[in-house]
Amino acid sequence: MKPYEKLLLENKSWAAETLARDPEFFNRLVNLQNPEYLWIGCSDSRVPANQITGTQPGEIFVHRNVANLVVNTDLNLLSVLQYAVEVLKVKHIIVCGHYGCGGVKAAMTNQSLGIIDKWLRNIKDVYRFHRDELNLIENEDKKCDRLVELNVEEQVLNLAKTAIVQRAWKHHNAPHIHGWVYGLHNGLIKPICEMPAGSHVDPIYEYDNL
Repeated sequence: MKPYEKLLLENKSWAAETLARDPEFFNRLVNLQNPEYLWIGCSDSRVPANQITGTQPGEIFVHRNVANLVVNTDLNLLSVLQYAVEVLKVKHIIVCGHYGCGGVKAAMTNQSLGIIDKWLRNIKDVYRFHRDELNLIENEDKKCDRLVELNVEEQVLNLAKTAIVQRAWKHHNAPHIHGWVYGLHNGLIKPICEMPAGSHVDPIYEYDNL
C-alpha cells in the first residue's frame, strides 16, 4: 500500500465511525456553516485548530500560513477575512502562533532560504521593532518564544488596521480579536493579547467613510 492510500482508508473509517455515532452528522454539515470563530494559525502540522480546541467541523473557519501572518497584500488571507467577517459574521478572530515555530526561527537567522525570504521579512520587521528587548534574552529558544508572542501581537494589530475589520467594528461592533500561543510541549493555549471590537489603533488607520 502506498502511503497516501492509507489516508484514504483512514478517511473511510472515520466517515463510517462518525455515521455510526451520529447518523445526521454529515447532513447537518451540508446544510449549515455558521462558525463563531475565524482562526488564523500556522501551517505547522502539529497545530490543527479543531483538535487543540476540541471543536467539531463547522465550528471554526480556518486560514493557515507559515507563522500565522496577517499581511496587507496577501489576497488569500484578505479574501478569507472578508468572507468570515462580512458573510459568516464571525464574532471572534483568533491569531494563534505556537512556541518553537520554524518560521520564526528561520526569520531570526541571516540565512537566505529562497522565495520564503520575502514572507519571513514580515517577522524580521517584528524583530526590528523589538530588538532592544529581544537582544537582552541570551537563551535562543526563549528568545524565539518571545518573538513568537510579539509576532502574534503584531498580527492582531495588523488585523485591526484592515478596512474589513474597521468597517465591521463601526457597523456591527464585532468581531473581537484574540492573540494566542499554543505550547507544543504541553498542548495548552496561552492567551497573549486581545482587542475588543471598537479598540482604537493609530488614527491614520481609522477610516471615516466606511
